[in-house]
Amino acid sequence: MNTQETVILRFENLTFGYSDKKTVLDEVNFSIRENNKITIMGQNGAGKSTLFKLITKEVTPTKGSLHVTDGATVAIAKQVMEEVHMEKTVIEFFESAFEEKKHNLPKLIDDALQIVNFSVPHEKKIKDLSGGQQARLLLGHALIQKPDILLLDEPTNNLDDEGIGYLTAFLMMYEKTVIVVSHDENFLNAFTDGVLYLDVFSKKIEQYKGNYSDVLEQVKSRIEKEQRKNAQLKKEIQDKKDKVNFFSYKGGKMRKLASKLKEEIGDAEENMVGVRQEDRTIVPFTIPAQHMTKPIVTITSVTAMKNHETIEKEVNIELRKGQKLLIKGPNGVGKSTLLERLANNKEKGAVLEETVKVGYYRQDFSGLDFSETGYNSLERVMEIGDKETIFRTAAQFLIPGNILHNEVGTYSEGQKALLSFARFALQGPGLLIFDEPTNHVNFRHLPVIAKALDAYEGAMIMVSHMPEFVEKITFTNELDLGKIIA
Repeated sequence: MNTQETVILRFENLTFGYSDKKTVLDEVNFSIRENNKITIMGQNGAGKSTLFKLITKEVTPTKGSLHVTDGATVAIAKQVMEEVHMEKTVIEFFESAFEEKKHNLPKLIDDALQIVNFSVPHEKKIKDLSGGQQARLLLGHALIQKPDILLLDEPTNNLDDEGIGYLTAFLMMYEKTVIVVSHDENFLNAFTDGVLYLDVFSKKIEQYKGNYSDVLEQVKSRIEKEQRKNAQLKKEIQDKKDKVNFFSYKGGKMRKLASKLKEEIGDAEENMVGVRQEDRTIVPFTIPAQHMTKPIVTITSVTAMKNHETIEKEVNIELRKGQKLLIKGPNGVGKSTLLERLANNKEKGAVLEETVKVGYYRQDFSGLDFSETGYNSLERVMEIGDKETIFRTAAQFLIPGNILHNEVGTYSEGQKALLSFARFALQGPGLLIFDEPTNHVNFRHLPVIAKALDAYEGAMIMVSHMPEFVEKITFTNELDLGKIIA
C-alpha cells in the first residue's frame, strides 16, 4: 500500500471527559493518514489541548479507542517550560529527548534550533532564558526527535516573523505527519491540507479537506445553507400549524386532516438542521482606569540582553494617564523579562507611582492562581466583592456560571485569556502591562479587545508580535530594544 494511503492515527467512537459532568469529546470518529499536515480548529474549551493529551497518552479515553500505527513515534512542542527543567542546561534538556545517548547531540541541537532561527550556548541554564527563548527550546525539543507524528500547540506565539518563516519552510518539507493548533491563518495556509473541527456544543469532531481559509469558507457556506433550510422548514411548519388550528374545530374529515398535519409538523421539526453554534464574539467592554494625576511610570534606563549578556541602556520615557508604550525587538532581547521587572517594580531604572494598581498580563498566565476558582479569581481583584457584578462580567467574557466555579487550572488557554481581561475590567488598574495579549485568543475577539485597549484611559505598556492588532491601538511612545543595543 502506498504510504500516502496508510492511516497512522485513528479515533473510533472515542468519548472522553474529565468527570461524569464534563464530557469534552463524545463518540468521535476520524483518521489521519501518514504525511498529512492537519490543523485543529474549534471554539475555546472545545478540547484542542485534550486531543493532544489523548494522542500522547497523557490521558486515556473514557470509552472507545485510539489507534496509532505500531512503532510510530509522537513528540509534542508544549507552550510552557515545566518547572522540572528550569535548573537544567540547554544540553541537559535536549538529552531528555532521547532514550539513548547521542554522541552528535551538540550538532543535532544546533540543527533543530536553526529551524526556529535561534542559537544559544549549550551550557546556558533554562531558567536564565526568556519565556520566548524557552518556547523555542520546547519547539526544538520536539523537532530534534523527528517524530512520525509531530504535535504543535500554538507554535508561532513566541516567534518573530523571521522565526515563523524558518518554521514554515521546515514544515513544508517535513515528510511526516504534523498536527497543529494555531490561530495564525497565513502560517497554516502555507502547509496544511486538512482540518479537524472540534465543536464545543456537539462535542463532535468534523473532518475537512483543504487549508484553513478553505475550511472557514466551507463552514460559512454550510451554515448559510442550513439556515436557509431551517427558515424554509419554519415557514412550512407555521403554515401547517395555522391550518391545524383552523381544521381542529371542524368535524369529520377536517379533523382527520388536522391530525395528519400534526404528524407532518412533527416530521418537519425533526428535519430541522442543528445549525452549528459558532464562537460568539465577546461584547464591547471597557477597562476603568484608576484616577491618577502624577506620572504613572518614569523610565530612565532599561536592562536588555545582547549575545546572552545583560546590558543597561539609558532612555527617557514618562507615562501619564492615557499614554501607551509599545516595546519592540527581536526574540531573546529581554522584552518579557523587562515587563516582569516593571510590573513588580524591580527595574532599577524605572519608578512606578507608589499608589498605582498594576494589571499584568503574562503570556503563560502564571499570574493567575490555577488552584482557585474563576469566581474567586475575579472576586480577589475587586475592592468589594459583588456576586451579581462578578457573574455579569464573567458572562460578558463568555465564562458561564457552571465554568466560573471550576478551578482556573481546568480552563482552556483561551478561557484563561478572557478571564484575565475580565479581571482587569473589575480591577480598574492605573497601569496595564501586556506580554503578548493576542496569544491563545480567538481571532473573533481581537478587534473588540483592541478597541477596549485603545480607549483605556490609564497608562499602558505592551509587547505584541501581531502587527494587525497593534495597528488598532494608538501608542504615544515606542521603545525598540533591538535598536538601542545595536
